Amino acid sequence: MAGAASALFLLDIKGRVLIWRDYRGDVSAAQAERFFTKFIEKEGDQQLQDPVVYDNGVSYIFVQHNNIYLMIASRQNCNAASLVLFLHRVVDVFKHYFEELEEESLRDNFVVVYELLDEIMDFGFPQYTEAKILSEFIKTDAYRMEVTQRPPMAVTNAVSWRSEGLRYKKNEVFLDVVESVNILVNSNGQIIRSDVVGALKMRTYLSGMPECKLGLNDRVLLEAQGRTTKGKAIDLDDIKFHQCVRLARFENDRTISFIPPDGAFDLMTYRLSTQVKPLIWVEAQVEKHSRSRIEFTVKARSQYKERSTATHVEIDLPVPADATNPSVRTSMGSAAYAPEKDALVWKIKSFPGNKEYMLRAEFRLPSIVAEDAVPERKAPIRVKFEIPYFTVSGIQVRYLKIIEKSGYQALPWVRYITMAGEYELRLI
Repeated sequence: MAGAASALFLLDIKGRVLIWRDYRGDVSAAQAERFFTKFIEKEGDQQLQDPVVYDNGVSYIFVQHNNIYLMIASRQNCNAASLVLFLHRVVDVFKHYFEELEEESLRDNFVVVYELLDEIMDFGFPQYTEAKILSEFIKTDAYRMEVTQRPPMAVTNAVSWRSEGLRYKKNEVFLDVVESVNILVNSNGQIIRSDVVGALKMRTYLSGMPECKLGLNDRVLLEAQGRTTKGKAIDLDDIKFHQCVRLARFENDRTISFIPPDGAFDLMTYRLSTQVKPLIWVEAQVEKHSRSRIEFTVKARSQYKERSTATHVEIDLPVPADATNPSVRTSMGSAAYAPEKDALVWKIKSFPGNKEYMLRAEFRLPSIVAEDAVPERKAPIRVKFEIPYFTVSGIQVRYLKIIEKSGYQALPWVRYITMAGEYELRLI
């Protein structure tokens, strides 16, 4: 197990300790002063971006929120990344109780703050950071706190992300499979970056403590079951699950089994590292005429099957900052000059597969150019789009089963959508 935190400090903007909680007895309040001294020393250093400061055997891990520094001091070899995440979770907990985390809200509610600090860590190890669960046994009304006589069922059942006793008239599950395509193409038309980042986003409105099982067209699972995988199975990289998924079960037989949180959450994220063919390809020819005008000829081609259609397509074509008097013609959609972005924005509401559309534009340029003018940096063409009912990876939800002891029937709804992430094509 990674090393534990020694103490957690809440400091004001000048580095003064507002509240602190000692968990292991191996640091003192003076550590906060040492941290802030080091912090000030490095204030002008770019490396200050690092949320970790090390000094004389003590690691200081910190985040800033409004006028508050949240800082953990530890004498052990701790997992800094997990403690940074923990501090962000602590911010969310305080915001849940006080609407906003700032110096005034801490001073007004210091009793509740100490109670929370006692619950979210035990001997320096993170415990409960789900605000919904904490609020079941730490209740506050203005400046008064009430503590229930027993811990919530979610704690005793070791399901910290879900409360018992939830009831819905209509039990439903919504699952969105969302894939973002990241593409970077250089001026020679070569793809220098290509990947797909996917997420299974769920919204659950289920009564009781349901057990959910999700099946995907996962190559490892299908081959283990002796099923044919030709053309239908997928290989995903960097799979990450929500804490509700039983990892041992997945590693054993690739079954995704879980008791879901209530409401919205990301069940799983993944990455597809194989090179992806650009879904919308854009070519632009730029001609300058005697420094007085510039012409653009742009072709946009959809490189997916005809049965799919992209919506909300937006192509941002960079133009010189001093361009004026735009004249634009398009074979589809509409285009408008956006001077605040130094770009011509071409919008196409519906872009079916295997189609090509054209845009021609002309701008006036000032005829006089300063001799010492700095050459203009060429921004890339940026593309945005959404393609419903389509995924690049070919991921499919084979089944989604919901089992609950009361035996109710739940309706699962599954949607697929692909969208542009960082999608750029360079002109130069």
